[in-house]
Amino acid sequence: MYPSSLTQLARANLFSAPLFTLQKVEEPHQSLHGQSTRRFAAAAVAEEGVSCEYGSLKYYALCGFGGILSCGITHTAVVPLDLVKCRLQVNPDKFKSIGNGFAVTVREDGVRGLAKGWAPTFIGYSMQGLCKFGFYEVFKIFYGNLLGEENAYLWRTSLYLAASASAEFFADIALSPMEAVKVRIQTQPGYANTLRQCAPKMYAEEGLWAFYKGVVPLWMRQIPYTMMKFACFERTLEMLYKYVVPKPRSECSKGEQLVVTFVAGYIAGVFCAIVSHPADSVVSVLNKEKGSTALQVLKKLGPKGVWKGLVARIIMIGTLTALQWFIYDSVKVYFRLPRPPPPEMPESLKKKLGLTE
Repeated sequence: MYPSSLTQLARANLFSAPLFTLQKVEEPHQSLHGQSTRRFAAAAVAEEGVSCEYGSLKYYALCGFGGILSCGITHTAVVPLDLVKCRLQVNPDKFKSIGNGFAVTVREDGVRGLAKGWAPTFIGYSMQGLCKFGFYEVFKIFYGNLLGEENAYLWRTSLYLAASASAEFFADIALSPMEAVKVRIQTQPGYANTLRQCAPKMYAEEGLWAFYKGVVPLWMRQIPYTMMKFACFERTLEMLYKYVVPKPRSECSKGEQLVVTFVAGYIAGVFCAIVSHPADSVVSVLNKEKGSTALQVLKKLGPKGVWKGLVARIIMIGTLTALQWFIYDSVKVYFRLPRPPPPEMPESLKKKLGLTE
C-alpha cells in the first residue's frame, strides 16, 4: 500500500504531477468495439442517447463546428470593445480610457465606426475556433491514451495544458492572416475600411509576410491564454461540481449543467486575460506598424505600456470565454455528443492507493 502522503497528493495536487509512476493495470479495459484501449478517466463511459462514439471522426467534426460557432460569434459580438482596446494599446495619448475611446471613435467615425474589422474578426476567429476546440479534443484523447488511464488522471492538468497548447499552435496559424487585417483596419485610420480593401493592399505593400509576421507574437499571446482557458476551465468545473453544486452532475438537468459551464468559463476567462495581455499589446502595435519586430515593439512599450487596456481585456475575455464554453457545450447538447463527467479516480488506482478493499 502506498503511504498516506501519496494518497493526499493524488487527491489534492492541482498540477497532477506525482513523484511516482504507477504501473499499468493487468486487466485491459474494453472499448465499444471490443479492443483493449486506455481512455482518459470516465471518457469512455457509454452515455445513453448519444449520436456518436466519443473520439470518433463525427465527434471531432461536430466539436470543430462548435468551436466555429463559439469563437466566431462571440469575437464578432465584442468587436466594438476590441476596437477600443486595440486603440488604447497603440495610441494611449489619444485614447485615454475605455469611455474616452468609445467617445472619440463615435465622434470621428460615427456609430458604424465601432464595427470596423468585423469581417476579418468573424472569419479569422471562426477558423481559430475550428482548430482550437477540434484539435483540443483530438490531442486530449491522444495524449490520454499515451499516458494510460491512471497516469492520465494523476497528470490531468498537465494533460489539459499539453493538449490545449498543441491545438492552439495550429489555431494561430489559421487566425494570423485575418488578425493582421483586423488590427490594420482598426488601428490605422484611413488605411482601409473593409476586408476587401485591406487584404489586397497589405499584400501589394508587404507580400505574404504581412499576414504572418504576427504569428510568433500570436503564439506568445494565445498559447498561454489557451492553456489557461482549458486547464483552468476543466479544473474549475471539477471543483464546482465537487464543492459548490449541491448535487452530483448526473442529477443536474442539461440547463443546470450549462449554467455551471458558464460560471467555470468566466472564472477561467479572467485568468486568461491577465496571462496573455502583454503579448496582446505587442501584437496590436506590431500589426499597426510596418517593418517592426516583436522585440522592438516590446522595448518601445516598456513594462507599463504592455498592460495598457487590461481592464477592457478582462471584461472582454471574461465574457468571451464564458460565452464560448456555454455555446460549445450547448452544441454538444444539441447534437447529443458524448459529454464525459469530470474525471474520477479509476478503481484500479484506488486499489493501489488503498482507498478500496
